[in-house]
Amino acid sequence: MSDTLPPKPVSASHVEMVQLMLPHDANVLGNALGGVVMHHMDIAAAIAAQRHAGHVCVTASVDRIDFESPAHVGEVLVLLASVNFAGRTSMEVGVLCMAEDARTGRRRHTASAYFTFVALGDDGKPCPVPAVLPVTPVEVRRFEAAQRRRALRLAERTSTTDPRSSS
Repeated sequence: MSDTLPPKPVSASHVEMVQLMLPHDANVLGNALGGVVMHHMDIAAAIAAQRHAGHVCVTASVDRIDFESPAHVGEVLVLLASVNFAGRTSMEVGVLCMAEDARTGRRRHTASAYFTFVALGDDGKPCPVPAVLPVTPVEVRRFEAAQRRRALRLAERTSTTDPRSSS
């Protein structure tokens, strides 16, 4: 975490994005394609990261995406994203995706994931980001869980060899 940048509350990065699911977004069953859902989740996460960092941010990794239920043609995807934790140049962004029935307003959990973004400076290289200042009990819980996930990701990265480098 940067000591020179003032921390930012989670609320500063909050994003709520909506997207109507149309026939070209669907498979033959009329369900939104997983890749379409992931695309919109990535956009919502990128906006949250950029709001927090104040810089252009790029996706570095995605912790598993869990698909809970399909979104159907004619439903609205409602995506909620915010930064859970920030390291020196990277941030974990949590994204919740729900499908909303436009007629009833009823929402159901469609997918969720954690994205890691890196902030880039004007030179295109990673740059420092503000720390996250969790305020509510939910934000504190998410912050602490994000710290644990980050530690696991870092441990996994140091204990495995990059498969692209082996012959």
